[in-house]
Amino acid sequence: MKLQLIEPRAELKPFIGKIWVLESNGRLPEDDMKLIVPNGMVKLIIPVKNGLIGKYEKWRHRSKEGSITLIGISDTPAIVDIEHDNPHCNIGIEFYALGAYRLFHLPQFELKNKIFDLEDVIGNQARHLSERLVNIEKIEEKIEVIQSYLISQLSRSTPDLVVDYCLSQIVGTKGLIAVNELERKTGFSSRWLREKFTDKVGLSPKSISSVIRFMQFYEANANANMDFFKNELYTYFYDQAHFIKDFKRFTGMAPSKFMKTDNEFGHIFYKG
Repeated sequence: MKLQLIEPRAELKPFIGKIWVLESNGRLPEDDMKLIVPNGMVKLIIPVKNGLIGKYEKWRHRSKEGSITLIGISDTPAIVDIEHDNPHCNIGIEFYALGAYRLFHLPQFELKNKIFDLEDVIGNQARHLSERLVNIEKIEEKIEVIQSYLISQLSRSTPDLVVDYCLSQIVGTKGLIAVNELERKTGFSSRWLREKFTDKVGLSPKSISSVIRFMQFYEANANANMDFFKNELYTYFYDQAHFIKDFKRFTGMAPSKFMKTDNEFGHIFYKG
């Protein structure tokens, strides 16, 4: 597999975590888990060559070649595989939580742990965009068209200053800030913040903090001999039991079992 990272346009940098182009010669080996750990981001996937199959525990979706797929924010792991055992290429864009609600104008809880054709979510806009992309040959030009579309979406939205402030606090503390501290800093109750986050983010402040906290640890260790029991875990978790509980929640298995598996597809996104 080959992963190429693309620099977002300046207007989109505060809202996009990563743009990438992933190419492979065909399906991954059967013993590869193909597991994607939740990272607190909404995603757009465009299979340029070959299709993709994605599934959560209760949600399965086939992304056809040339379609545009919207993957909602998640707090459960997903399994992704290439549809046919042929060469494959797809474009992916990952959006920070403070960008997703600005770019996709709908309640984010409706997308949580689900995968959709973008056309089913926003209608003709997505169909026209998809038709335009199909008629463009170069990957770079496709990405430029997508970014232009996203900038136009951004211009038609306004930020929610309270949500954005809370997200900046959560990200800035690497998920370690307590909800009662957000209450103190904003003057709003935890119930009010939870309702706001459910609409704008799709996860409660506590849940997205857990995802971001876990990702700090997972990204740092996913390619470092998979030793998940280093002392650093106590920076992010109260104790080993807390760590194992979150690990099972976000990967679907215990750390000891996970370390014995092959997950090349899931790890490639944390390289470089």
